[in-house]
Amino acid sequence: MRYFVAIGDREVEVDLGTNGISVDGEPVTAGLVEMDGSDVHSLILGQKSYRVLASMDGPNEWTLHLYGHKLQARVVDERTRRIRSMAAIPDGPRGPKPLRAPMPGLVVQLEVSEGDQVVPGQGLVIVEAMKMENELRSEGEGTVMRILVEPGQVVEKDQVLVEFETPEDRSEKGPGE
Repeated sequence: MRYFVAIGDREVEVDLGTNGISVDGEPVTAGLVEMDGSDVHSLILGQKSYRVLASMDGPNEWTLHLYGHKLQARVVDERTRRIRSMAAIPDGPRGPKPLRAPMPGLVVQLEVSEGDQVVPGQGLVIVEAMKMENELRSEGEGTVMRILVEPGQVVEKDQVLVEFETPEDRSEKGPGE
């Protein structure tokens, strides 16, 4: 089975065939093992093992944490990709998804205001969890439509903190909307 994996601007083709695994046509030795029934996995590539926290955000959408880096991945199988191309359905999100708390914590600081334009990687909210401050960043370009939290507020995992409007959302509205 072939899959297309997009992380940022890069997309690779992963083939899980009867003759083994290949990435962009190159054979690789790889394996993935779930650890202790959690979202933590051991990813084995060649002779190296990597500890990866992987959580599914929605259909075909994954958040990966690897060595302190947060990566957003879209994974689409070849059949779905073919159907989407025939139906002209976009492969993925057009702008930032609502910002959600990755863990329970305390909102320390807001780095944006409603109406602000944001770019990929821009800091939005700082949340303290387990005595560490974590800067949550934008995944794409858009406009901050609503901020649903304030400094000093305790938040739960997956709670929506900030909502956005994308440039495409604005172009789809009619005049005066």
